[in-house]
Amino acid sequence: MNPHPDPLEDAFDLRARAELALAYEPGQPPGHLFRHTPVLARRSVQRSIAALLLFASGTGAVLAMRPPELVRGAIEHEYYERTLRGSFMEVRPLMQQLGLGQSKQLPGFPQLLRPCDIDGHLVYHLTTFFEKGGMVTVFAFDHAVALKEDSGWWGNVYWQVVTSRDGKPLVLVAQKKKALAVAEASLVKPPG
Repeated sequence: MNPHPDPLEDAFDLRARAELALAYEPGQPPGHLFRHTPVLARRSVQRSIAALLLFASGTGAVLAMRPPELVRGAIEHEYYERTLRGSFMEVRPLMQQLGLGQSKQLPGFPQLLRPCDIDGHLVYHLTTFFEKGGMVTVFAFDHAVALKEDSGWWGNVYWQVVTSRDGKPLVLVAQKKKALAVAEASLVKPPG
């Protein structure tokens, strides 16, 4: 006990303090006596929410830049046939599919002409070299497909969907962005 009792304490105060000392175990007070912090105010929860938002926005940005499935299939197809050269089909049907039926020759310096299959679609594949742009691969679909005009960068190549002279979508794939512009000018605009 306290050897020097406070003169302001009376017997009631001493008894209440003694009972409280016996009511709780020594050490930490019970948890319900502590102030409760809201869940969202805790640092670990705030860090977890920030990390989740950062991950979701990064994933959303990648998916927003992702080209349509047919374009991704064309890019993958072009990657595997990038070094292939030769003429595996007649020029006239390819020119019809590209919307160049009135032209006398294919644009650029053709490197590869062949029919291919991309995701179950018959596709006419033309790889050609433009002197002022570079190598471009053009894909013309045999049947109508739903692709709107768009462009972007995916899989370390530039891609662009354009509408041919006869209104069909063409997919252009190139290593250089300038090559797409040169190819578009020769495939889309009527000769003048």
